[in-house]
Amino acid sequence: MFVLAMRSIRQRPGRFLATLLSAFLGAVIVMTFNSMHDTAGQPGVDPVSKETLSTAAGVVGGYGTLLVFFAVASTLTVNVRQRAAEMELLRCSGATPAQIKRMVVGEAMAVALVGAALAIGPALLGGRALLEVFQDSGQVARSVDHSFGPVTLSSGIGITLFAAVGAAFLAVRRATRGSRQRGRARTVLAYTALVAGAASATSTFVFSATDAALMAPPAYGAILLSVGCALRAPRLLAAVLDRLPLGGASGWLAVRNLRERAGQLAGILMSLILFTAVATATLTMQAVESDAVEASGAVKSVDAKNLETLNFTVVGIIVVFVCVMLVNSLYAATSYRIREFGQQRLAGATPGQVLGLVGVEGLILMVTGVFFGALAALAGVVPFTVTRTDEVVPGEFFGIGAAVVAVAAVVTLGTSLATARRTLRTPAVGAVAVA
Repeated sequence: MFVLAMRSIRQRPGRFLATLLSAFLGAVIVMTFNSMHDTAGQPGVDPVSKETLSTAAGVVGGYGTLLVFFAVASTLTVNVRQRAAEMELLRCSGATPAQIKRMVVGEAMAVALVGAALAIGPALLGGRALLEVFQDSGQVARSVDHSFGPVTLSSGIGITLFAAVGAAFLAVRRATRGSRQRGRARTVLAYTALVAGAASATSTFVFSATDAALMAPPAYGAILLSVGCALRAPRLLAAVLDRLPLGGASGWLAVRNLRERAGQLAGILMSLILFTAVATATLTMQAVESDAVEASGAVKSVDAKNLETLNFTVVGIIVVFVCVMLVNSLYAATSYRIREFGQQRLAGATPGQVLGLVGVEGLILMVTGVFFGALAALAGVVPFTVTRTDEVVPGEFFGIGAAVVAVAAVVTLGTSLATARRTLRTPAVGAVAVA
């Protein structure tokens, strides 16, 4: 089956580009930050520099590992769903489910290894640039040299390979198992994350306003709550669709299509919820903290500078990764509908009406994801702000929230409409003939 996997990649390499891009970016991020472990482990590094470098590698490296898994899982899930007919043909030809799993896992391993190998050069440059950022801010001594050693290479290749194999196994397992079993496990995980997130956010009130760890509980609470909402994405989308007063042909078709494809669109909605919650909560709390320190006339400590740098870095990573996930998922999901769009045009729909349909679908997805992501962010921001400044909803929340919504709108609507416009260039008769 590994031979079959390599043959599949050679015959249609285009279907694996999204997975390759996700694995490549994930390996770049993981190796860039884990190179700080190698740098901190060099002889002669002072304790302050070592702590800064180790903290950056540990915190962002952990986030990077999760993001690699989610990004690769998102693209592989779309890939497996779109190959349902091919896999059914293999089963009819005598292939067992175990053999099909090995084929998909073999494809993922090959793509992940190529992505990790291509990431070594950019990660080396990124690690050097990151060290310079810490040195320019006074958090790391100028005498510290960058190191790109065994910890970096082993973690980058190992994590990328593990994420790809695990995501491939889960993707093909979902395609071959019943939805009832998947639904129960997803429900249990969702409610567990929601309860844990609420408990973490509430525990913020135990801390004092000047406690160094004050930002941690509400940040983790917002993340866990967003994960819980993301796991319930199909149900949340269905609940929103039941209450939408949309009229007209495009609105009615958009609601019908979204209702039928709620499960397939769950990955896109999950990305939007996570992006909105984590970016809004982290940036808002950091802005509130910075304004509070400035108002008091105090000078930021080295630990406070480290935390601020890490917060901005983590959000930057999340923004890049979620944008990649959204673009990949939306491109794959929209381009795969070429036959559907052709049938609509043969039935009398104009290209403008088809684009209107795609635009309404994208708008509904974007608003739904932003709404529930903002709720999760507020659940973390409010306890932090009440404890830190005695306010409830800080003014910074609205400006940062507007910027996050703008990014979500550009990525979601821009990718959907651009892909649909490109797909509509194919004549309707030729589009319907696509297998």
